[in-house]
Amino acid sequence: MPEKYSCNIKDLIKEFSLEPLYMPPGECIIYSMDLNRPGLALTGFTGHFDNKRVQIFGRSEHQYLEELPPDVRIAHIENFMKLKPPALIYSTSLVPSEGLIECAKKYQIPVLSSADDTSDLFAMVLSFLHVRLAPRITRHGVFVEVYGEGILILGDSGIGKSETAIELVKRGHRLIADDAVEIKKVSAKTLVGSAPDLIKYYVELRGIGIIDVRRIFGVGAVKDTEKVDMIITLEPWVQGKMYDRIGGESEYIEIMGIKIPMTTIPVKPGRNLAVILEIAAMNNRQRRMGYNTADEFNKKLIESMEAQSAETL
Repeated sequence: MPEKYSCNIKDLIKEFSLEPLYMPPGECIIYSMDLNRPGLALTGFTGHFDNKRVQIFGRSEHQYLEELPPDVRIAHIENFMKLKPPALIYSTSLVPSEGLIECAKKYQIPVLSSADDTSDLFAMVLSFLHVRLAPRITRHGVFVEVYGEGILILGDSGIGKSETAIELVKRGHRLIADDAVEIKKVSAKTLVGSAPDLIKYYVELRGIGIIDVRRIFGVGAVKDTEKVDMIITLEPWVQGKMYDRIGGESEYIEIMGIKIPMTTIPVKPGRNLAVILEIAAMNNRQRRMGYNTADEFNKKLIESMEAQSAETL
């Protein structure tokens, strides 16, 4: 059974500078990464209502309640609060309808206020919760940003992952995580990597020990999170093994249901891995933009062979 992650409502308040209109005693926890605008639930239709979602009240919900007769309004609010949503957030600094705060106190439901517009608030809170509550795994490896590409470096211990990361940092790129990389699935197509808090900004170099990259190279040498764009697997060079010399075959690895481009790089003395990873990053970006060097080379090769064949006829 997948692990269930949670977010304290206080973290949401701090992140978006929300004003607490009512906060019940004790801990208030959010478990759903999705949001909801109550809409029909305020009228009494709750057939498909998910009470685990934070509820966003905009002008439409507020105006609907305001236009109801007082006794009807209270009845509708009461019926809605009985569903026990984790929190209510009013957008555009709207003042809750009369009786709502009293009902929130009765059912111990936090009521918060934001100065942001409804659409902006919805998008920001949704993005925040999708990151905080996303399903995740931890992989042994090194995660760096090279020319804007998030590269996850995998390989056996001692093969040179951390040394390569330090060389890349010296060349102006950024470290995200060393040794353990926490990967979150923030959408159906996106994985985001980061470092566990305990080892953030640290790198272990055999023979030297643990170093603080942020203090040695400056804050510009590190980054908290980055999208996983490609995976580089380092392996010892095996004499006689056939390695891809053109790059025509696309290889992928699946992480939490998402396919990520993968390249295997053989390691031996004399190979400058930092430069190779820089080229791999630029090549991966080119491919995403629709240009494939291997396909272009094959096309020219075939045209050249056809031209030579035509000359011999």
